[in-house]
Amino acid sequence: MEHKSDQKDMNDEFLPMTSVANNTGDEVAPGVYVLTTKIVNVYFIQCSEEPTTYFLVDAGMPKTGDMITEWAEKWFDGPPKAILLTHGHFDHVGALNELAEKWGVPVYAHHKEIPFLNGEQDYPKPDPSADGGLVTKLSPMFPNHGIDLGNQVQPLPVDASIPGLAGWKWIHTPGHTPGHVSFFRKSDKVLVAGDAFITVEQESLYKVLTQKQELNGPPKYFTTDWEQAKESVQTLAALQPSVAATGHGVPMIGSQLREDLNRLAENFDEWAKPSHGKYVDK
Repeated sequence: MEHKSDQKDMNDEFLPMTSVANNTGDEVAPGVYVLTTKIVNVYFIQCSEEPTTYFLVDAGMPKTGDMITEWAEKWFDGPPKAILLTHGHFDHVGALNELAEKWGVPVYAHHKEIPFLNGEQDYPKPDPSADGGLVTKLSPMFPNHGIDLGNQVQPLPVDASIPGLAGWKWIHTPGHTPGHVSFFRKSDKVLVAGDAFITVEQESLYKVLTQKQELNGPPKYFTTDWEQAKESVQTLAALQPSVAATGHGVPMIGSQLREDLNRLAENFDEWAKPSHGKYVDK
């Protein structure tokens, strides 16, 4: 494991991948806004009790801190109350150190994800042998090292609440990573799913670039526990969400979402799980 002083800064990473949705934002549900940073989404959740207060979910690709800040200033006034993490893969924490230092706000993650966020542990290396297209073959280029937020990262409360964000709860949805979580608003069944499932075939470079919408399991090259990943999709399908705001791909809504998610849960081993790969065959 690298010491903090030896760890690479995410802003030093360069990955020449983007999509047609880069630097575009929209409201996907009341008080829930999406911003696409190259090939991954971040979300802004407005507090219903304090409309001027908001939370940021995930922190995008490396070198996107200015982009995230600009959209935050467009939609809100001032920094978020906190940053919530679905998980800590490089494309979800690319601007995290920069934003956390700039804003001075707490960062919340599942306790099983914290070792990857406080300098203790690195993620397993991506698997280029998993079924998939060009992105899978390129995955050895992707950073798998952890980052070090020190004491700024805190565990989410054990009661599934989110401090300061009434009406929302977090749900442990492991498989893609040990501490992956999703966020759910029960009142209107809005789901921020992270990478528990996604709405693009992330392994295909063409589909990533064009953002062709189709429901898929978690990105294959970075998912390390496929039994847990299946259970997580089944858990989320049982919620019958009205909106799925995913880490990758265009958010999905309505009956088509529910039908596709139910089918994915029922056919996960055939549709989502690779036929081979080092995290499948272990």
